Amino acid sequence: MLFNSLTYLSLLFFVVIFFWNLSGRSRFFLIFISSLTFYGFWKIEFIILLLFSTISDWLISHQIVKYENKIKKKFLLLSLIINLSLLFYFKYLIFFSENTFGLLNLMGFKLDPILLKIILPLGISFYTFQTISYTVDVYRKVIKPEKDFILYACYVTFFPQLVAGPILRAREVISQFKKKNNFKWDYITDGFRRVLYGLFLKVVLADNIAPLVNSGFDLSLETLSAIDVWTLAFLFGLQIYFDFSGYSHIALGSAKMIGISFPENFNFPYLANSPKDFWQRWHISLSSWVRDYIYLPLLGVKYQVSSKGGLANATLNKNDQKPLFITWGLMGLWHGANWTFILWGLYHSLIIFIFRKILIINQNLKIKVNSYFGWLLTLPLMMLSWIPFRAESISDTIKMWGKVINPLKYNSLNLNENVYLITFVLMLGVIMTSYIKNKIQNSKSLNVILINIGDTVLIALIFYLTFIFLRPINQFIYFQF
Repeated sequence: MLFNSLTYLSLLFFVVIFFWNLSGRSRFFLIFISSLTFYGFWKIEFIILLLFSTISDWLISHQIVKYENKIKKKFLLLSLIINLSLLFYFKYLIFFSENTFGLLNLMGFKLDPILLKIILPLGISFYTFQTISYTVDVYRKVIKPEKDFILYACYVTFFPQLVAGPILRAREVISQFKKKNNFKWDYITDGFRRVLYGLFLKVVLADNIAPLVNSGFDLSLETLSAIDVWTLAFLFGLQIYFDFSGYSHIALGSAKMIGISFPENFNFPYLANSPKDFWQRWHISLSSWVRDYIYLPLLGVKYQVSSKGGLANATLNKNDQKPLFITWGLMGLWHGANWTFILWGLYHSLIIFIFRKILIINQNLKIKVNSYFGWLLTLPLMMLSWIPFRAESISDTIKMWGKVINPLKYNSLNLNENVYLITFVLMLGVIMTSYIKNKIQNSKSLNVILINIGDTVLIALIFYLTFIFLRPINQFIYFQF
């Protein structure tokens, strides 16, 4: 079931109506059944896989707290084996099989590859990370295992974020389910606005940018100039931003309509002044998950629980760069079973590594770097990173990057002339939107009446455009992950 469809909006409408007219555990059963219905609209048979992952980690978490030391660790290992095995089979087995047979053939062994037909379950990367974080947090004593299975199942299967995040932590959501909030109109109005804004980003912006991106990347690489490559990198960067942040807005808004608050997943990432800042603004839930459950453990940081349930007094050995490259390689592989995604991850690790070294030099020389200079350096580097994310192969990526660094390739414009203007206007729109939002939030002298009138007109315009373009033609980009 796609967010950008009348089917989903109808489901959301009925869930919201029934939720606020139910009480107690009836609300949990409504959310659980609605979530399975939402997932079953894609392929009903994969509900069994989702339930298996949910049930196994719920049972294992209760065993973890019964024991100490080695036995406790064995149950955690069992959870990891189950989750990662399922993820490997459905998402990576074909990739590793093809590469293994390719390597053997290069070594002189003439073997026919095994043809595998495996359907990738929708959202498996997301709900697998959620169940892993749950058992790990129980193991670390950050949380206690939830006794009520239906309540726990609501956390794993909650339909607004089930197939593409945000990746939630149990302590962020389960406690909110338990609060039994009373109805407030603010939940409906605030949630509706977020859903509407998300639909606008998806169906009006992202889906109308997509044909321009597709036609550009379908052109022969020989015909593209360096300016064309830059334009396509920026244009796809804007498409995936509008697409994924649009999904996140719909997820946050849908949850808000039943009184559940998700942490923000995007915060104007293209205004970041460093790669680190970018990843504190882009897909924030994934970045923080990877930091807490992969990067810091690889650094040897022991999870010390603070009063807020997070890391306390962690000391990082930033001279050890191996965890950085390993983490980003895994981050790339998480996004897709393809060498282009691994290259994308390693590209980011290299950029972060270089910026770290520059920061050390600046600290030693006591040079103050203007934040605008940092932004001007970061933005093009982040946009170039989207080329392997969208290109068909590593060789295509290398050729496109090669044009960018070749001064002789800045010699022509081969895309439709409107593409350059559209890209510039959209990028300018992102910058201006961030500026206006900050101005409104930080200023105490702005006329409230004028703001409300402007806001009403804007909402009406967004509603009209969204209604015109709403059609479940294009699924969200991150559904493939």
